[in-house]
Amino acid sequence: MDEKKFPYTSIPIRETPPNIKELFAMLAKHDGNMKKLYNTSGKDYRDPVIKEKLASFSNDKIIELLSKQGNLIKRPFLVGDTILLQGFKPDLWESAFSK
Repeated sequence: MDEKKFPYTSIPIRETPPNIKELFAMLAKHDGNMKKLYNTSGKDYRDPVIKEKLASFSNDKIIELLSKQGNLIKRPFLVGDTILLQGFKPDLWESAFSK
């Protein structure tokens, strides 16, 4: 984004997680695949208690949890007026900023 001189505001996801509306928008972008929102390589996600909770929670409850625990969310997480991107896939990000 810096290279393309795309203006953005960097927000620390652990301290300021995406809000419920942003999380539901990203979930829709992932065609409802909730697991694509998770930071599966993170220590917190691998905690058996968290994994058990996530397995038993409804989507609404999971979104609520993610909106409070940003460390459970896969990064980077980009939400803009016309763009939603999550996880770093260079080709996807390149095409998003080449338009």
